[in-house]
Amino acid sequence: MDSFSDIAFFALLVKEGSMAATAQELGLTPPAVSKRLAQIEKRLGVRLLQRTTRQISLTPEGETYLTEGANVLANLEELERSVSRSRNTPKGTIKIGATLGFGRRFIAPAIAKFSDLYPEVEVQLTLNDRPINIVEKGLDVVIRFGELPDVRLTARLLANNHRILCAAPAYLKRISEPEHPKELSKHQCLFIREADESYGTWHFHQGQKTETIKVQGPLTSNDGESVIRWALEGRGIVVRSIWDAEQYVKTGHLKPILTDWALPGADIYAVFPTRNNLSAKTRAFVDFLLEEFKSHRNNSNGFRGK
Repeated sequence: MDSFSDIAFFALLVKEGSMAATAQELGLTPPAVSKRLAQIEKRLGVRLLQRTTRQISLTPEGETYLTEGANVLANLEELERSVSRSRNTPKGTIKIGATLGFGRRFIAPAIAKFSDLYPEVEVQLTLNDRPINIVEKGLDVVIRFGELPDVRLTARLLANNHRILCAAPAYLKRISEPEHPKELSKHQCLFIREADESYGTWHFHQGQKTETIKVQGPLTSNDGESVIRWALEGRGIVVRSIWDAEQYVKTGHLKPILTDWALPGADIYAVFPTRNNLSAKTRAFVDFLLEEFKSHRNNSNGFRGK
């Protein structure tokens, strides 16, 4: 038996006033009640009750145990109420991770709105050019692209998104537009370096057909905004998510190419550790993001372009 249940047992015993009454209340036999009291006294090394066949009375140590124990139980009850309230009321610190470009453009403004709605929640946003390990970094929610890599995590779809291959019209005037992925080997390609994974290998599929192309080019960066600027200047072909490139495609500054070939998926998810009891702050933040990005899920006005 743990100490807290021992205190509660002893308080009930004193309240009922006899072994028999306590046994009836707990659904035990009087000898079982007597045995438990003896075990508590043995553990503490003191006698808590003077007992006769008719009545029980507190020893000085028993009176201290009862009085101080009542305070301990009251504090424990208040602690549990406080923790329970924290599950229902969003408050405390929540740590969010996102990629540099998408985080700056979409997640940071969304967090500002969330903070206005939930002033008791302190949000710490980490933006990184490398994939973030949510468990190792102790984060509550990470915004990531593509398939979920870890069964210990839960993912909620925020926005539909796909990648496109594109280049500035000025570049395509100088060098003929490729009609098959294999022709990319003749082109200047612009790369984004992510983590320590190899870059410069692009994967395409068309129905059951797949192509893995090793491409090359003079310019690379870990910053997507820098790479897309080079593409706008006509310096080569780039792979970008539609959320980033769409505005330039609409204005004609970038032209999609090889549109009959698909690149790996890039839907956007809110990812968080799988738990039975998700904290109120995390639950509120994920629900807020789902509402904030609602128009970007399977909607022609979203990241799928027009």
